[in-house]
Amino acid sequence: QVQLVESGGGLVQPGGSLRLSCVASRSIVTFYAIGWYRQAPGKQRELVAAITNGGITNYKNAVQGRFTISRDNAKNTVTLQMNSLKPEDTAVYYCNADQNIICPPRDDCGSWGQGIQVTVSP
Repeated sequence: QVQLVESGGGLVQPGGSLRLSCVASRSIVTFYAIGWYRQAPGKQRELVAAITNGGITNYKNAVQGRFTISRDNAKNTVTLQMNSLKPEDTAVYYCNADQNIICPPRDDCGSWGQGIQVTVSP
C-alpha cells in the first residue's frame, strides 16, 4: 500500500496555470503507472493524464497540448502542469498509482489520494 498526497490546487482565472503535485509515501519505481484523474460535480471520475515507469504518457483529448504530466522517481513525485485552464477543467483532481496498469477510474483499482480542488473561474 502507498499513501498519495496531492497539493497545488486552488482558484485560478481562465487562461491561467496551476501545477499539481502527487507525493508518494514510498518509492514509486515499482509502480507501472501513475495518473491524474478528475471528477466534476454531477459527473463521473475520468482519467486526465497518466505516465508509465517507461515515461510513456497518455492524455485525455480535451487537455492534450495544455497539460503535461511528469514523473520524478527520485522524489517519489508525479506532477501535472496545467496551462491555459478553462472553466470546464474545474473539478476535484485525484492521483492514482498502480503496479500493473493505468487504472480505470474505479475506487478498487490501485491507490488513490484524497483529492484536491481546482476551480477555474473569472
